[in-house]
Amino acid sequence: MMIDTHSHLNFKAFKEDYGEVIKRTLESGASIINVGAAFDTSKKAVEIAEKYPEGVFAAVGLHPIHIKDEEFSYEKYKELAENKKVVAIGEVGLDYYRIKNYELGIKDEQVGIIDKQKEIFKKQIELAIELNKPLITHCREASGENKIIKDSAHDNILKILNSYFLIHNSKLRGVIHSFSGNIEQAREYRKMGFKIALNGIITFARDYDDVILDTPIEDILIETDCPYLTPVPYRGQRNEPLYVIEVAKKLAEIKKMDLESVVNQTMENAKGVFKI
Repeated sequence: MMIDTHSHLNFKAFKEDYGEVIKRTLESGASIINVGAAFDTSKKAVEIAEKYPEGVFAAVGLHPIHIKDEEFSYEKYKELAENKKVVAIGEVGLDYYRIKNYELGIKDEQVGIIDKQKEIFKKQIELAIELNKPLITHCREASGENKIIKDSAHDNILKILNSYFLIHNSKLRGVIHSFSGNIEQAREYRKMGFKIALNGIITFARDYDDVILDTPIEDILIETDCPYLTPVPYRGQRNEPLYVIEVAKKLAEIKKMDLESVVNQTMENAKGVFKI
C-alpha cells in the first residue's frame, strides 16, 4: 500500500482523464490526496473525493501565489474543509520565487506581497487549528536573480509555525511539502512534529541526499506533486500518482533500506498525519 500525499488531479492537466488516472491508481492499491491551490481547485478536489468511498481524499487551501487573484474567505474555506473527505488545509505557506520588485510595497500605505502572504498563511493556520486538521505547507525561496528579497521563506515559515506551536502545541501538525530547505531547517520542522515530504526531485537531483540521510524514515512522507516534478524514468511526461513508487525506490536506495519497509513506513506516517 502506498499513498501519494500530494497530487493535483483537480488541475487542468487532468481535466479529460482524471477518472482513468484514479482508476489505475486505486487498482494498484495506492491512495491519493488531491490538494487545492485556490477556492475553485479546492472545491474540485472535494468533488472528486466525494465520488470515491475510499482511497481518494482532499485538501483545501489558498496557495501563496494565488493571493493576488483571490481574497481569502475564512468562512468559505471553513465550510469546504468541514467535509469529511477533507484531511488537511493546504497547500498554504510562503512563495518568494515569483515575486516582482513592484509587489514588495513601495509606498507607506501599501502592504507588500510578503506581508500579505504571511497574513493569509496565519489565517489558514488558525483554520487548521480550529478544525484540528494538519497543514500541507508550501515553501519556496526567492530566485537568485531577485536580490531585493532578503528574507528567507523557510526562516519566516519556521518563525510563524513556532509562534503557533508555542501557543497551541499539540493542535499544530502537518507536512512540509516538496521540501527544499537544509538539514537544520528540516530538524526544526521535525521538532514541531512536522513531516518532511519528498517527491520526484530526489530522483534527478542530489541536493537533498544529506537531508534524507539525516531524517528518520518515521518523519518522511512521499508525494508526486503531479502533474509536476515527474520522476526518473518518466521525465518529460505528465506526472501521476502511480509514479510515487519511483520516489520510494530512490528513498530506499539513498537510505539503504528495502523498498517494502520504505513503502510501509511512509504509509503509516501518512495515516498518522492525515488520520486516514
